Amino acid sequence: MSQPESSESFDQLAALATERFKWQWDEVLIADQPYRLAVAADPEGMLIEACERQDAGEEGVIDPFWATTWRAASGLDRYLDRIVLDDVPVLELGCGTGHAGIAAVLRGARATLTDGVDDPLLLVRMSVLNLSQQNQAKCNVQRLRFGIDKIETKFPVILGSDVTYLRTLWPELDHCLRDHLADGGEVLLSDPYRIIANEFRGWIQDRGWHYVEHKIDLADDPEHPIRVMRLTSLK
Repeated sequence: MSQPESSESFDQLAALATERFKWQWDEVLIADQPYRLAVAADPEGMLIEACERQDAGEEGVIDPFWATTWRAASGLDRYLDRIVLDDVPVLELGCGTGHAGIAAVLRGARATLTDGVDDPLLLVRMSVLNLSQQNQAKCNVQRLRFGIDKIETKFPVILGSDVTYLRTLWPELDHCLRDHLADGGEVLLSDPYRIIANEFRGWIQDRGWHYVEHKIDLADDPEHPIRVMRLTSLK
């Protein structure tokens, strides 16, 4: 599922998204510059609807956590100032709005933005079209489900914002990281200091990863920093 390059393709994507849910443009700071992201217009309403459908016994309903722009992505964006990304292949897992992957591209990376659900990828494909044509060429957008799908490429840098909140997904995430991390590469996972991520810290170290933690302060709420977990293989 790669991004389109024509205005007609954008219109087609917009029409598909509108059939699925209400969406809008939000202007956010990415790589220290204003950027327009396509986002869900009513994420809370979408979550309530999903819960109601689940309560009614409908199977296969996925909680639309991707619909909200999490602060963890902004923290990861800020952390990327610390590393060199020019022409570096980067994989973003559970990309949601695509904030972190686009932040990497704006710093010179070649990024593959992925999510396990198709709906957010519609919005990400539209957001990518706001990049310059040169940077659009550095983006690939496709579906990737932890522990199920595999890209036949290894990446020196893997990004993920708020992908550790669900304990049952940890084994699949670990599998996905091992499948896609290049030798000597690094994994950067961010979260808003969730208690469950404290558990993840011990869990992932027990599975052979070297763990280093960084605190990122954000101007919008200095009292609630973002944690960036840097993982490297002990092999």
